[in-house]
Formats: sequence, C-alpha cells, structure tokens
Amino acid sequence: MSKHFILMVEDHHELASTLCEFLEEHDFVVDHARNLDAARNLLKQRPYHMLLLDINLPDGSGYDLCEWLRNQESMDIPVLMLTARDTLDDKLKGFKSGTDDYLVKPFDFNELVMRVKALIKRSLGEVSNRELRISDLVLDPGRQYVSRAGQAIELPPIQFKLLKLLVRNAPNVLTKQEIMMELWGDEEPESDALRSHIYNLRKMIDKPFEQKLIQTVSGVGLKISTET
Repeated sequence: MSKHFILMVEDHHELASTLCEFLEEHDFVVDHARNLDAARNLLKQRPYHMLLLDINLPDGSGYDLCEWLRNQESMDIPVLMLTARDTLDDKLKGFKSGTDDYLVKPFDFNELVMRVKALIKRSLGEVSNRELRISDLVLDPGRQYVSRAGQAIELPPIQFKLLKLLVRNAPNVLTKQEIMMELWGDEEPESDALRSHIYNLRKMIDKPFEQKLIQTVSGVGLKISTET
C-alpha cells in the first residue's frame, strides 16, 4: 500500500514529537515544521497528502499559511487545523481561510488518525476523475485518456499512472523513491524498470513536440513543468 505524506506545522516540540511518532505507527510519513517559513519551504520541496496546522506560530498565524496554500494551484491538499482556540468565530475564521476540518486541543489521538484518513480519502476521491492540464497536455483519469496539442496518445497502464502522478504533483519534483513507492508500493520492480518507463513516456509525450514537459532535476528526481 502506498504511503501517505503529512506535513505537521506545530511549534510545541513535545506535542509534535509525540504526534509524529503516533502517526508513523499508523503508516504515515510525517515531516515537521516549527514555523511558517519552514512549512512553506517544505511544501515547495515535496508533495504532501495532508497538512496538520497549528494556528499560533512563532512567525505568524496558521490562517495566513492556509490562505497562501489555497492560492497555490499545484498544492490542492486537505488541511486540518489543530488549535486550542474553540470559539465559533475562530472556527469560522479557519474555514474562511480554507481549512477542511478543525480539531480542538486537547484531542484524542485516535480521533486525529480517523479524521486524517477520512480527509485524505475524500481528497484523493475528489481529484481522481478531474481532468488535468499542463500546457497543451490533457489527462482525463476517468476516461483513461491523454492528448497533447489535440492529438490522442495511448499509454500502457504503468506509463499512464506515472504521467498522472507527475501531473497531479506538478510542478513539484518527485524523487525516484517516491515515484517507485506510488507505482509499485512495497514490491521491488525489475532493475531499470523505472528508467525504461520514463524513457518510453518521454518518447510519447515530449519527442513529437517542441516544448519538453518532463524534466529531470539533477540529483533530486523528476517533474513535469512548462518552466525550464
């Protein structure tokens, strides 16, 4: 089963450490940021399935980070606010800034896990059949259809899955390990299988066209982007 990646933004070190350990016991991969600046940097570096967000942070408000996130076209991820603020006005402000759910401290850790799983499941379901576009490339997950510049492109299932993964995370860079985990889970693929699929995908998606979308970021991984 593919791992789900969570970014936790929490300045209380002891609480963050305990929560990270608990979530990792439930098969989540958790990164921790203690302030807004660190959180923005992490969000730009890798794709996440979930953001756990405290409101009171050393360099500002979690509301501001949530609003910033909702203005990033490539970062369509659910947000769960964790806070001691429990008034109706606080909750309304959270939802107005773009949060998906709100959990008041102190909370039961098992309830947190249930809410995280529900939000991720809902998020993945909502985007699963949405038509995706990058420049003149169109990918329709529901119809399993790909076209570029109006020309239909037929892809084998594994290459379609790879392209969908890149497009959904664009313009973020995915590491080789992240791609392999999403494509094959815990099953070890054949040697050079990923390299072969990337080569063949480039032949279909990029070779016939002037603009190259699939880009290798040296020493990091792969991304799909209109920027060079």
